Amino acid sequence: MSEVIDLASELIGVDSPSRHEEEIADTVEQYVRTIPHLEVTRVGNNVIARTHLGKSQRVVMAGHLDTVPVGIAHPTIKDGELWGLGAADMKGTLAAMLVVARRLEEPAVDLSWVFYAREEIARSESGLREIASHDAELLQGDVAILGEPTNGSVEAGCQGTMHLTASFRGVAAHTARPFMGVNAIHRLNDILPSLVDASPRSVEIDGVTFVEQIQVVGMRGGSAGNVIPDEAVLQINHRFAPDRSASEAEAWVRSLVEGHLDERYGDDLRVDDVAEGALPNLKHPLLQRLVELSDKPVSAKVGWTDVATFAALGVPAANFGAGDPMLAHHADERVPVGALDEVARVFTLLLGG
Repeated sequence: MSEVIDLASELIGVDSPSRHEEEIADTVEQYVRTIPHLEVTRVGNNVIARTHLGKSQRVVMAGHLDTVPVGIAHPTIKDGELWGLGAADMKGTLAAMLVVARRLEEPAVDLSWVFYAREEIARSESGLREIASHDAELLQGDVAILGEPTNGSVEAGCQGTMHLTASFRGVAAHTARPFMGVNAIHRLNDILPSLVDASPRSVEIDGVTFVEQIQVVGMRGGSAGNVIPDEAVLQINHRFAPDRSASEAEAWVRSLVEGHLDERYGDDLRVDDVAEGALPNLKHPLLQRLVELSDKPVSAKVGWTDVATFAALGVPAANFGAGDPMLAHHADERVPVGALDEVARVFTLLLGG
């Protein structure tokens, strides 16, 4: 097996669910501290390793250390694929990054290798935020590459995401006398078609297409089997293209919902959390070179990733890594072993000049 596959197997064998990344952070830190041309900084369970060669450009190579708590941590190779929790998302690509970090003693650019904790849970807990709070300079660069699973193609930018709660109220009464009340759940009969039949935009930016989405992802209401419910609550998720601000995205959702809110009952719509997206920035020379080296069609990232975190810091970024994103967070997660070596090859050519 190759050095990348050996290291990927070792990392998969280290259990690292979100908030429990200490052991894998120790493993990564020990590895990068053996590389003489890297300056290593540990911030909590985040590890940052940087060159200081006086190059004209700096590239940030970033990947998260945590996994979701699904699947089996024990690595297995079967039929040319490496199986195990985190194989695709994203310990396989982490291994490729680490091996390239060791091999590239004289890269064409200065490098910041950022291995961070708590990506798979609430954005407020992200290790990137912890690093930025400690020293934002550790995340600065001319461009950043996130090692998310993309099947070895470039997924440019990312869509924003917004979670909202729409509350519809009524008047409680006995179910034997419904005429004495107002059924809040029945009132959803008007709003649900507006959301189901909505027509989100399809937007082309830098030659890639972002397709917006809106979905009802939760519903609750009712207090007892013999009581007309006096409240019904919808939880809504809107994925919006990066050419829209959070306020513009919210305005579009409100245009669908507010006509169904009734102030007599105290209905309301509130935004629970929002993360803006990131533009593709495919005109950046280093990202153009990444697309060339991948030799695959580029596409828009339809989900949200920390590309947006770097964009908010003023660093153009893209997603690129081994593994099928459709297998992320699945019990049968796996990655072709050849894909890991290919990603390492692309990184070497991109960064080595």
